[in-house]
Amino acid sequence: MNESQAELIAAIHQRKWFYPFDLPDGRSTASYLPKSAVAVHETRLAMMRKVLGPALADEQLTALDLASHQGWFSMHLAHIGCSRVTGLEPRESHVADSRLMMRALGLDAVSFIQSDIEHIDDSGVEPADIVLMFGLLYHLENPVAAIRAAHRYCQRVCLIETQVGPHLSGPLDWGSYEFVHPIQGCFSVIDETHETHGPEGSTGGICLAPSAPTLLWIMEKVGFRDVALIEPPEDGYEQHRHRKRVVAVGWI
Repeated sequence: MNESQAELIAAIHQRKWFYPFDLPDGRSTASYLPKSAVAVHETRLAMMRKVLGPALADEQLTALDLASHQGWFSMHLAHIGCSRVTGLEPRESHVADSRLMMRALGLDAVSFIQSDIEHIDDSGVEPADIVLMFGLLYHLENPVAAIRAAHRYCQRVCLIETQVGPHLSGPLDWGSYEFVHPIQGCFSVIDETHETHGPEGSTGGICLAPSAPTLLWIMEKVGFRDVALIEPPEDGYEQHRHRKRVVAVGWI
């Protein structure tokens, strides 16, 4: 560890982070999350590795991390073998944090762009073998467009982790009692309009959380194949174990 890297690590230890980053000095960053909630990161990571481990066994793939936050998953993608990882993140402070951590860890294969899913086509990012969308979908007012964008930029496999709401099915009169369509899914509307200033909330405030069957149906409709839910680990975060959060995978 050189002097400049030591200075970066010292600066990192002076504050708390959202994630428990493992640093070259053998220590980890302190998280400002409640202790009971920190397990959400490890559970997401375990489910990501479960899918991507076999995919990365024999070749180096590229990755795109949508809503990369402080870059924790982007950097883990580099650690497990991705040759190039790009994080897309709307908040300037998170991009700055990610670049600081990237320099401290010496990860030249990782880069970060300040943009969001709604402006992805103008951001300059390139399609990638792996597309990751963790903790984003349920903060959006247009989740279908986001899933379409994930498919457009995905060349091999996409992982979507999201909070999910209750499901609704059955027939629905569609303009007339004589013309009926089956309900394919539903969204729960959540108000985050008073939380848009926060570091982890929605940037728009109107949030739509899909039910789990709705998420799978939409992923199939936009073009993903072999869509499925990933089984959480037995000791995983309580929301994943109780199916209040899910990780869905879709292939190209």
